[in-house]
Amino acid sequence: MKKITVGALLLSMMFAGVKAQSLKSPDGKFEMNFQLKEGVPYYNLKYNGAVVVEDSKLGLRLFKDRAVKFASEIAKPEDAKFDLNSGFAKVDEKRDSKNETWQPVLGEKKNYINHYNELAVTLNQASTDRSIVVKFRLFNDGLGFRYEFPQQKNLNYFVIREEDSEIDFPTDMKAWWIVADYDSQEYQYQETKISEIPARWDKAYDANVTQTLVKNAVQSPLMLKKEGKAPLYINVAEAAVLDYPASHLEVDAQNFKFKTHLTADRQGAKGYIQTPSVTPWRTIIVAPKAEEVIDSKMIFNLNEPTKYTDTSYIHPTKYMGVWWEMIIGKSQWAYSTAENVHLGVTDFTKLSPNGKHAANNTKVKEYIDFAAENGFQGLLIEGWNIGWEDWFGNSKEFVFDFVTPYPDFDIKMLNEYAHSKGIKLIMHHETSGSATNYERWADKAFQTMNKYGYDAVKTGYVGDIIPRGEHHYSQWTINHYYRIAEKANDYKIMINSHESVRPTGESRTYPNYISAEAARGTEYEAFGGNKPDHQTVLPFTRWMGGSMDYTPGIFQTKLDYYFPGDTRFVKTTLAKQLALYVTMYMPLQMAADLPENYKKHMDAFQFIKDVAADWDDTKILSAEPGDYVITARKAKGTENWFVGGITDENKREYTVDFSFLDKGKKYEATIYEDGKDADYIDNPQSYNIYKKEITSKSKINFKMVRSGGFAISIKPVK
Repeated sequence: MKKITVGALLLSMMFAGVKAQSLKSPDGKFEMNFQLKEGVPYYNLKYNGAVVVEDSKLGLRLFKDRAVKFASEIAKPEDAKFDLNSGFAKVDEKRDSKNETWQPVLGEKKNYINHYNELAVTLNQASTDRSIVVKFRLFNDGLGFRYEFPQQKNLNYFVIREEDSEIDFPTDMKAWWIVADYDSQEYQYQETKISEIPARWDKAYDANVTQTLVKNAVQSPLMLKKEGKAPLYINVAEAAVLDYPASHLEVDAQNFKFKTHLTADRQGAKGYIQTPSVTPWRTIIVAPKAEEVIDSKMIFNLNEPTKYTDTSYIHPTKYMGVWWEMIIGKSQWAYSTAENVHLGVTDFTKLSPNGKHAANNTKVKEYIDFAAENGFQGLLIEGWNIGWEDWFGNSKEFVFDFVTPYPDFDIKMLNEYAHSKGIKLIMHHETSGSATNYERWADKAFQTMNKYGYDAVKTGYVGDIIPRGEHHYSQWTINHYYRIAEKANDYKIMINSHESVRPTGESRTYPNYISAEAARGTEYEAFGGNKPDHQTVLPFTRWMGGSMDYTPGIFQTKLDYYFPGDTRFVKTTLAKQLALYVTMYMPLQMAADLPENYKKHMDAFQFIKDVAADWDDTKILSAEPGDYVITARKAKGTENWFVGGITDENKREYTVDFSFLDKGKKYEATIYEDGKDADYIDNPQSYNIYKKEITSKSKINFKMVRSGGFAISIKPVK
C-alpha cells in the first residue's frame, strides 16, 4: 500500500512538472510550453490562446570528436550518440523575472523597458551524462530562447555540426525574405507565401563580389504576416550573436517550418565551443499590428549591458563624404594607373596619377568647407591611403597599412584645416576582407587616428575573408568584428562597419559599434538598383537588430546628369530621400550626395541640416511591410519632433494625426512633400515646402506619389 502511494505521488509530481513547464508573459497574452517527448525537447507558443508556433524541436548535432575532418566527413547513424538533441530527462527548472528600464547610449528612445518572465530547464542526457540548459524568456512582445552549456566533466570542449532549433508555424503566411548567404545580405527582398519560397528562390538573387549561397534557405530577420480578419505579424530573428556563427533559416515549405542553419567554416564546422558557454537567442516577435513589430526592443533587451567604463566619447554624428562620386564612377579610390603595387616597396610619388583620384587636398577642402558651412560634424574620405590600385579580387593579405596616405592627401594639413572649421574627419579602413591584416595593423591605425583627432572609422570587408576559407558570418569572423570594437574602445573610437554581419542588438554591449551596413544600401542604386518597396521592408528586417548606415540624401537621382545616356537612377523622389532620415534610425547619419547637388536645392537640404540623429522618443504612426512606413521621432534633449513617411511603387494618402504632441502647446511645422507633378521616374525633383502652425489637435493629409514621401520638422512656438 505504501509503495502504491509513493508511486502515485511520483506520478503526480511528474505530471505536475509537465504542467509547470509553461511560461506566461508579464501581461498574460503569451504562453510558452516546453516538454520532452520520448526524450526529445519541444516548445510551442500561443498568443491570446491561439497557437502561433506549433510543437517545434530543439537540439544540436555535434561532431563525434574535436578533430574535424573537413566537410567530407559524412555523418553516420552511429554518430547520433554524440548529439545533444535526444535522450534527455528533465532534472531541474528555475524561474525568474525582471522589470527594468535602461538607457541606451544612442537609441530610438531615451528609455528601453526590459520586462520578462524566464524559465530555465536543465536537461540531462543519461547515456553520456551531459547536461544542458534551455532558457526561455517571454516578453509582452514575444519569445527568446537559447542553449546554455555548463562546464562539466563530459562537456568541456565540443564542435557543432549544426543547430536544429525549429520554428513550426500552423499556417502558410506571407513572407518578406532574402536568400541565405554566408557572405552577403545585399539582396532585394522577395514577397511570397512560405510555400512559394522554393519556387522563387533561384530568381531571388543577383551576383555579389562575395557569395556563398545556402539553397532553399533564407536570412533572418524574417518578416511574416498571417492574413485574414485577425492579422498577426511575426518577426523571426536572433539576438546577441557573439562567439558563435550567424544563423539562417532552412525552409520546409510544405509544412511551413523553419530550421536553424549556422554559417560554416571551411571544414564544415559551425562552432567551436568551450564550456561554460551560451548560444545566441532565437527570437520570435509577435504582434497584431505591424507598427508594434518595428517598435519592439526585445532583441536589444536580450543583449548584456555594456562593460565599458567610459562611453562619453560616443556621440551621434551627421556627416558628409567623398564617396558617392566614386560609387557612380565619376571619380576613383586609386591614385595611380599602376596595376600591381607592393606596400613598403612601391614609391607612390613616382607613379603616374590617374587624374581621377577623389581624395586629394583640393577636393577634400571643398567638402570640408561645405560641410562646415551647413552644420555637419564629420566628413568621411575614402581612398586616402595607399594600396587601392590592386586592392580587390587578388586574395591579397597585405593589402593596406591604414596609416600611409597617397601623395596628394596631406593628412596633417587636412586635419588641421577641418578642425579649424569644427569638422572631424572620419577615417576609412577598407580591409578587402583581409581581417588578419587588419588585426595586425589595428593598434597603429587607431594610434594614427588618435594622433590626428579622428574619433570614428568606417571599416569595410569587401571580398573573400582572410583567413582563407572563413566567411563573413562564421564564428571566427564574428569574433573579429568584436575584437576590433573592443580595440577601438581602448582608443575611444566609434565603429561603422560595412559588409559585416547584421547587428543583433549588440550595440547595448558594444555601444561604440554604432552602425553597420549589412544590407542592400543606397550604393546599390548605382549598381543593380533597389526596388521602390525596399526601404519599406528594411525597418521590419535589417533594422530590427540595430542601426544601418543606409547613406540616404541623394537629390540628383538620375545618373544621366553625369553620364549622358546612362539609364541608372535612384528609385525615389527627392522628398522620399528626406523622409528616410526619420523612417530609418541612423545615429551616424550621412548626407551622401555631392555638394553641387545640394547647392541647387538648399531649401530642401534644410531638412537634412535640421533633422536629429539621436532620439528621446519614437512613435511608429503607421506601417505595413512592403507598402509604407510613417514614423515620428522626438530629438534628444529638445522639444523638437520630426516625421517621415514613405511609400512603395504605389501612390498613397495618409493623414498625420499630431496627437503625440504636448497638449496646449503651439508648434511650427515645416513641411516637405512631393510636388503635385512629382514622380520617381518622370519628375523626382518636384517638391513643395510650406510652414503651418499646428497643435496636438491638428491633422494634415499627405498625398505621396509613386515611391514618394514627406518629411516634417516641428518646433515649439516660443
